[in-house]
Amino acid sequence: MKNLISERVADFIKNYPPFNVLDVKSLYLLAEQVLIIYKEKNSIVFSVDENPHAHFYLVHKGAVTLTNTTTNTIIDFCDEGDIFGLRPLIANENYKLEAKAHEECILYGIPIEVFRPIAKQNEEVSVFLMESFASNTRNPYSKNQKGQLYGFDVDSDKNKDVNIPDLQLANYSKKLISCSPRTTIQKAAELMTKKHIGSILVVSNELPVGIITDKDLRSKVISGKHPITATVRTIMTSPVITYPKKLTITQAQMAMMKSNISHLVITEDGTVNSKALGIMSKHDVMVSLGDNPAVLVKAIKRTQKVKQIKQLRKSVMILLSGYLEQNIPLGLIAKIISELNDTCIKQVVELSLAKMNEKPPVKFAWLALGSQGRSEQLLHTDQDNALVFENVPEAALPKTTAYFLELAKRVTKGLNTIGYEYCPADMMASNPKWCLSLQEWNNRLSYWISNPGPNEVLMSSIFFDYSLAYGERDLLDQMSEHIFRTVEKYPIFLVHIANGALQSPSPTGFFRQFVVEQDGQHKDFFDLKSRALRPLIDAARVLILSHSIKGISNTWERYEKLAELEPNNQELYMACSYATKALLKFRTRQGLLHHDSGRFIELEELTKQEKMKLKRTFKAIKEIQELITLRFKVANILG
Repeated sequence: MKNLISERVADFIKNYPPFNVLDVKSLYLLAEQVLIIYKEKNSIVFSVDENPHAHFYLVHKGAVTLTNTTTNTIIDFCDEGDIFGLRPLIANENYKLEAKAHEECILYGIPIEVFRPIAKQNEEVSVFLMESFASNTRNPYSKNQKGQLYGFDVDSDKNKDVNIPDLQLANYSKKLISCSPRTTIQKAAELMTKKHIGSILVVSNELPVGIITDKDLRSKVISGKHPITATVRTIMTSPVITYPKKLTITQAQMAMMKSNISHLVITEDGTVNSKALGIMSKHDVMVSLGDNPAVLVKAIKRTQKVKQIKQLRKSVMILLSGYLEQNIPLGLIAKIISELNDTCIKQVVELSLAKMNEKPPVKFAWLALGSQGRSEQLLHTDQDNALVFENVPEAALPKTTAYFLELAKRVTKGLNTIGYEYCPADMMASNPKWCLSLQEWNNRLSYWISNPGPNEVLMSSIFFDYSLAYGERDLLDQMSEHIFRTVEKYPIFLVHIANGALQSPSPTGFFRQFVVEQDGQHKDFFDLKSRALRPLIDAARVLILSHSIKGISNTWERYEKLAELEPNNQELYMACSYATKALLKFRTRQGLLHHDSGRFIELEELTKQEKMKLKRTFKAIKEIQELITLRFKVANILG
């Protein structure tokens, strides 16, 4: 005889993850054991520090809130189809949050002992539960549970036999041969010959300060430029390029090509401020064949026409798609794709310079702004850039500006050819407002910061997310120093930029439904950029600026740095870092699927699981905006 109740349970749970991926036999086996629970409004499902239940829960009807009772903050709001109370299944600990019926509820209690063996056999179920648990604990980087569920690594079987050259760790020589800066070139050369090595590290106080290679001896000594009796200080390459020991083949290749060097120094913490562990040479790095980042970099640099770069950009997108399919960490994907994008931009500038009638009259720098400036631009989006050139006498300014405007027009046209749309707001170096001398830029930035209206805040905030795409880094550094000095003089600017960070529209309505566009070309679509990514990006910017931290423009790296600076807010900042990467990966997947920027999402095409993944990131947005409101007292000062 059929069990009608268990059939109804099965018919309901099969529509929601992770139960939607179970086979029919497992689904009905589970449904027969499900406990049906009725809860009145405001009644407790479980309390903080309560012993773990034998079930975790699925909301059939109604809604449940998960609350941090210490701060009296609602951490999550679970409605139909949402699961909660996973701690006994995963961590075997007492509950850390209070679960309370927000309204009259019917819950399904999923028996852990029945469910555990089913989940162990299904990797997709395991991954989903781990993500859900990370969301409810608000710490996706829990040291005890990271990457593990029920005591085994959910990715171990999946990745056991996968051989990805781009992720293979590069070998390096651990037999370090070193000398001091006072050593003569002759002694160093004799030591290199005796040890049969092609390089020697120059060390001072046990820290790497330089390196000498066979090439240095040929080009600087044998050529007669320096006598062999001189010290190695006169010919060494300094500062050295350092990396930590867990360096992949691809990262090593990219680093060598980017800096045009043949050796990397491996140190304890990856910086010149720690002891050297070894040296990695081009000989140590095995260059993989095929659509490999290093191969693409070489191909881009060999192009003679802009249209050739356009074809190679297609290979970059194929590479990106492959990385996403292999579920490679987004941080690594972003670094590789950003480096390839930078190489494309540099080559477009080089080709544009070659077409100019004259060489540049003074030094200049081409700045990447926005997502490319943050190393977060994975898809073909519109271009945001600026140009800064050295100061010149006032009489020479018009002619100098005219030269760089002509160059900028060639570059922006070339970027458009290879796939970057023109900026709708004309924030491009081809616009005279975005092609200025260093002094002109400093004057403009000072005005924006000291007169922080809405438009000025928007304009100035762009210059906290820039990076050098081509040219003189010194110009960029001088601009950065000027910006930070000016912000220190006008601290009220931080309040205005904090207020700007709170202007992004909410991603969800009162009942947690997605808020979609009400009119226009994208009516009924969800704006992932404005409602989800931008609030996280803006919040990271103002918080890192308030700590006067320079040199970090990437959003998730900013949050990771903030987690170091403010241990009391570590979980929130790491949740924001996780949410940023999750949203960017989601946008990238959507963009590749629909051949667009991935900004506007048609919700009807998403599965319940995809919608739930999106909603999980919204908690971090809400909490980081609450933190900014309290910290900068925005409402009190600007209200």
